[in-house]
Amino acid sequence: MKFVDEATIEVFAGKGGNGVASFRREKFIPRGGPDGGDGGRGGSVLAVADRNINTLIDFRYARLHRARNGENGRGKDQYGAGAPDVTLRVPVGTMVHDADTGELLFDLTRHGQQATLAQGGRGGLGNLHFKSSVNRTPRQYTLGEPGEQRRLRLELKVLADVGLLGMPNAGKSTLITKLSNARPKIADYPFTTLHPNLGVVRTDAGRSFVLADIPGLIEGAADGAGLGHQFLRHLARTRVLLHLIDVAPPDPGDDPIDTTVRQARAIVEELRRYDPELYAKPRWLVLNKIDMLDDPAGYQERFCAEFGWNGPVFAISALTGAGTQALAWALQDAVDEARAADPEPEDDQTDLPAAPVDEPSAPANTDPDDPRFRSLD
Repeated sequence: MKFVDEATIEVFAGKGGNGVASFRREKFIPRGGPDGGDGGRGGSVLAVADRNINTLIDFRYARLHRARNGENGRGKDQYGAGAPDVTLRVPVGTMVHDADTGELLFDLTRHGQQATLAQGGRGGLGNLHFKSSVNRTPRQYTLGEPGEQRRLRLELKVLADVGLLGMPNAGKSTLITKLSNARPKIADYPFTTLHPNLGVVRTDAGRSFVLADIPGLIEGAADGAGLGHQFLRHLARTRVLLHLIDVAPPDPGDDPIDTTVRQARAIVEELRRYDPELYAKPRWLVLNKIDMLDDPAGYQERFCAEFGWNGPVFAISALTGAGTQALAWALQDAVDEARAADPEPEDDQTDLPAAPVDEPSAPANTDPDDPRFRSLD
């Protein structure tokens, strides 16, 4: 399935049904009084996060989503039926923005979390609400309220605990294949990975974390080189960034340390230019392809000195698996510590507005200046 992480849609909630002015007229009951019912509520458009969906491709082609209008009220105290809501299922991690103002409206980060994208209009009042001791034959009723209309931009940021960052062909896809059951495409040419891939790394019974692999980043990405910054947003929710360094000897005649340090600094600069918050996230260095070095320990020491790095560093070979288990256990401990410091709510909890329900009718509106107010006179 094609991976799509952005889409623009329009949502139209249903209009509320109109109230009605009616009077009871039956044999032997010539003055039965008002019996006009209320109109039904218009349907709303809802969004629900579903962990079984991982792309917004459905909304790339289905851009208009309309809910039905509520039914009008009828005589004999019959209320109009409310219209059903339209539910849009989106991937977990979807952010909903107002396409016109850019305002962030909802951030659906948990399975089952629900948001009301467009609220349906309330139904109008029938004339039975207007009867009183001084108005026994009311001919007034109100029209249903219009439903909300919005133009929205959906943006997907995948949920992962650890993100892989590095140049093309640094071995990111090979590493995620070695640590998890993910099977991204692997080849000997740049930009083999064209969309994010997620893999679950299980380190022990009941202990695991999610690893995200994004397309490679190159120098000049901020100016549109390569795939640019198109997929860096998917690292925004991670707790730890793994900066993979390809230590394989470059072309003959080049200094392997100088070339690698220059590429590593270019990646860090692109990260800083893209998002200072992402740049400030905990970042570990991973020296990959050490099976191609004669002295991995000496290379690591010299590289860290040239790069000016004093943070966590691991030397691995994603191809042979050397050092990958130690890296996975260290990442699991770091993720567990971060989760304990910032626990996430359970999946079945939600802090977003739930689907609207039919409510008792509001008190009668007798203001003749109200545009929804109508009279039979």
